[in-house]
Amino acid sequence: MLARRSVLQLLVSFAVIAWFAPVAVAQAPTEKLDPAMIAKFKEEGMQRSKVMETLSYLTDVHGPRLTGSPEIKAASEWAKYRLAEWGLQNAQLEAWGQFGRGWSLEGFAANMTEPSFTPLIAYPKAWSPSTPDTVCGEPVYLNATNDEELAKFKGKLKGAIVLLSPPRDVKAWFEAPGQRQSDERLLALANADPSLPSGAGSGGPAGPAGRNAQLTPEQRAALLMQAKKWRLIHEEGAAVVLEPGRGDGGTLFVQSATLPTPAGQPGAALGRGLRPWSKDCPTIVPQVVVAAEHYNRLVRMIQKGATTKLEVTIKSRYHDDDLMGYNVVAEIPGSDLKDEIVMLGGHFDSWHAGTGATDNAAGSGVCMEAVRILQAVGAKPRRTIRIALWSGEEQGLLGSRAYVTEHFGRRTDTFPGQIGGGTGGAAGSAAESIEQRPQQPRGRAKYELKPNHANFAAYFNLDNGTGKIRGVHLQNNDACRPIFRAWLAPFKDLGATTITLSNTGGTDHLSFDAVGLPGFQFIQDPIEYETRTHHSNMDVYERIQEDDMKQAAVIMASFVYNAATRDEKLPRKPLQGEIVSSESTSK
Repeated sequence: MLARRSVLQLLVSFAVIAWFAPVAVAQAPTEKLDPAMIAKFKEEGMQRSKVMETLSYLTDVHGPRLTGSPEIKAASEWAKYRLAEWGLQNAQLEAWGQFGRGWSLEGFAANMTEPSFTPLIAYPKAWSPSTPDTVCGEPVYLNATNDEELAKFKGKLKGAIVLLSPPRDVKAWFEAPGQRQSDERLLALANADPSLPSGAGSGGPAGPAGRNAQLTPEQRAALLMQAKKWRLIHEEGAAVVLEPGRGDGGTLFVQSATLPTPAGQPGAALGRGLRPWSKDCPTIVPQVVVAAEHYNRLVRMIQKGATTKLEVTIKSRYHDDDLMGYNVVAEIPGSDLKDEIVMLGGHFDSWHAGTGATDNAAGSGVCMEAVRILQAVGAKPRRTIRIALWSGEEQGLLGSRAYVTEHFGRRTDTFPGQIGGGTGGAAGSAAESIEQRPQQPRGRAKYELKPNHANFAAYFNLDNGTGKIRGVHLQNNDACRPIFRAWLAPFKDLGATTITLSNTGGTDHLSFDAVGLPGFQFIQDPIEYETRTHHSNMDVYERIQEDDMKQAAVIMASFVYNAATRDEKLPRKPLQGEIVSSESTSK
């Protein structure tokens, strides 16, 4: 009995092994990590960090870094010097193409002078022209809601200070404006449906097309009326336009000046592609964003018939001596796989009301700190590691898109303004953002690829504020799931565990993803990104979370090092389309 039972047990064991063997063969190989090196990253990055020093230089010393401005050029030169000082090679400002004229603010004041003096919390929009000296007078409240009411303002706006919009409703904050990712939110990301559109269920922006598709007829009509107001303001020759800012409590969000639309074309941008930074852009009306509480008071006073007088002065300067845009690029050379490239980066440009701290000195500073850590601990990557700090991101991912096109390839079947093709940028006017563009026939995608496309290993991006890394978006590349799970394992104690198939949009990893290259954006804690700092006057050094920046830099250094030392490049999603040409030599 004992012998027979042993034989039966042996036969069963062989059967079990045979049954499960195919599964074992199909499993992905275990990732090779270097625990000693990761420990060095943690020690260097958490105990001898330079990230806050870097961030202070970028924000306090160099301040806002508007693309095309002297300020971003000076900051870029400083970053190039610092990277070279840390031992990176080929540090340079690489021109990516003609951007347009730069802009700087040299003086500004906005005050209510009657019935009593009150300084207004306000900022000019970027690329707003100067006012002719100081503009003084009673403001005109352009409160038209239809064409008949708008017609009554004809002949009344020349040289006027115009209040463009209705007052904004300002609510009390019953929940803190700063938050971290909740366990429920991270679980939802981990279980995200990859079939949802980019940004849906992932916290990323859906983009102008997605937002416009969700507009109600009433909202669309209101935006069209706003476009008609802008046209009348420019036609009449108003002196300056005041708008209520998004935000409250002294925080306001400020971006670029609004262009008018040609008469009879309510759905087309002026010049079809012109932006306020375009060298051929016609003269536009000076424009100012005012804190909602101050703007609302002005409207209420006018509605009550109180005598209200304002004075506004804008002194700005356009810079057209160098119309090129530049990215900051530097490398840590590889060894046996030096022709293959691993990249990390974030956008370097910012808006002008703050100092661009969380958007995106944070991401740029983390990337700089990551390569500093690699150099400090003597890491020896097999693949070349290349850092890139992009400009023109706020105008439509311009710097990274041009870089990918120049070095790796492009998609040729897209119309201007889409990622991967054309020369357009971000929406430049209220009218363009609500345009009912006819549906473009979408056939099979077509790509022109360069030889370095095959040598590209991975790109890692950071651009969602000051929050620590909580995981990574797979960007629908599920083959990277077991790899990134292994890479995140050493950072469980630092709160980084979540992997999601969901896409996220709105930043420079999309330029790589658009041509089939593995490009990834990390999941971050939101902190105060959308509520306080993103594109606002409060995007300053004080909003940076030091411990989060240290954590992010250590994880970034580890991801880049792992990608640069593993035997194989990261797996790619299948390129859905046709390769119509592939250059035999790289430029």
